[in-house]
Amino acid sequence: MSSKVTYRKMTSDDVESVYAIELATFPTPWTLDSFYYEVHENQYAYYLIAVDEDESIIGFCGMWMVIDAAQITNVAVIDAARGRGIGEALMREAMRIAREHSMDVMSLEVRVTNNVAQNLYRKLAFQDGGIRKGYYTDNGEDALVMWVNL
Repeated sequence: MSSKVTYRKMTSDDVESVYAIELATFPTPWTLDSFYYEVHENQYAYYLIAVDEDESIIGFCGMWMVIDAAQITNVAVIDAARGRGIGEALMREAMRIAREHSMDVMSLEVRVTNNVAQNLYRKLAFQDGGIRKGYYTDNGEDALVMWVNL
C-alpha cells in the first residue's frame, strides 16, 4: 500500500467500494441503498473518501449538515490502512468542510468501549456530551455522545 492519500467528495461511482468498507467494519452496516440515497437524495449529506495513489478507496467519513450543526454518521478505514492517520485526516477534512458550510458545532456517537476512536476525537478537541443508553442495536451497547465547537 502506498503512502500518498488524497481526499475528495464521494460520488455515485464510489458507493460500492464504500459499502464494502462499511460491511467489513461495522456489525450492523448500512445498506447499499442507503449510501446511494445519501449521494443522490439527502440534501444534508456530505461524504468524504480517502483514496490511495493506486485509486483504491481506503476510508470514508459521512456527515449530515443541518442548519448550523454537523453530525458525523460514520467513519471507517480499511484494516490494511489503519494506523496511518487516515481516520484523523478524514475527520479534520470533515471539520474543515463543516466550517466552510457555516456549521458551528459537530457531534457524533461512539461506542463506550471504543477507546481508540474516543482518543482520536479527543485529540481533535471533541468533548464528552452524554450517554445514549442501548444505542447500538447489535448488542445494546451504550454510545458516548461527543461534540466540538467549530
